[in-house]
Amino acid sequence: MSERIRARVLLLIGDEAELTTEHRGAEDPERVPVGRLVAETGIPRARLVGADLVAVIDDAGEVERFERTDGTDGLR
Repeated sequence: MSERIRARVLLLIGDEAELTTEHRGAEDPERVPVGRLVAETGIPRARLVGADLVAVIDDAGEVERFERTDGTDGLR
């Protein structure tokens, strides 16, 4: 069973994005390839910084995929 948590894109460094989640704060952000975020969410690179996303976490605690948040995802 997967878990869905909020994620926010803090900044882009080259081809990587730094994200915060409830498990990773700004002092130790998650690093994710920008291309992955663009492909999985459809958000253009130029609009990623500051974007709120949903991270789908698998049973092993790894990010399965990222999704756009649309306000109906049930997350707060």
